Amino acid sequence: MEYLRPTPWDERNFRIPTYEVTSVSEEALKETDQYEGHYTIKVNPMENPEQILKHDFYYMDTLIEPVCEKENLVAFDREGTSISKDYAKEEVLAIAEEAFMHGRFHRDFHIPSSLADLRYMNWVRDLQMKDQIFALYYQDQLAGFYGYEGEKVLLLGMKEEFRSKGLAKAFTSKGCQAQFNDGHDRLRTSISAANVASLNLFIMLGFKLKNTIDVYHKLNGPSPAEV
Repeated sequence: MEYLRPTPWDERNFRIPTYEVTSVSEEALKETDQYEGHYTIKVNPMENPEQILKHDFYYMDTLIEPVCEKENLVAFDREGTSISKDYAKEEVLAIAEEAFMHGRFHRDFHIPSSLADLRYMNWVRDLQMKDQIFALYYQDQLAGFYGYEGEKVLLLGMKEEFRSKGLAKAFTSKGCQAQFNDGHDRLRTSISAANVASLNLFIMLGFKLKNTIDVYHKLNGPSPAEV
């Protein structure tokens, strides 16, 4: 497999082979026809998708990369909000199970929603093991979590009853400041173009939109079975 990079973090959830395609060349696309599994390929939006579509890939998402320099972070506060590394792991996992709906695997018609949820839960478990989760508290109640790695902001999940209350700006601001305090001069994240609320949030915090990339999926073989 010259052009196929296995993605074991996805295979564990879907229980079929999963790959990222490392090239948009014809040789790489032909290789996706030879093996069963689920494929992801990321391309420049200016790339002509004709050959990709001919090999049964289908458009899935456009990812936008906002970036923020340390000096440009706009700090927001809200009385009663705080972040902490002290939390009940299972309570955070319960939030992860139901907090996400904009992920590309949730929109992939070949992937059962329960497996897309499982993917987020396992991602949060991995971050918990690496101590890369902040719990978000509002008036001493667990409201959500903030996941990160190095200079990357990865996940923001909130309980339904705490959404649309103007808390996300304060929580995300505190999480970003904690990352900057760890010594990073720049932060970046990746957001689906469909997730307008998150894009607006990071713009308000001082992030600037830098790059975009189109994501295509392909399934060669049977769909993964729901659990």
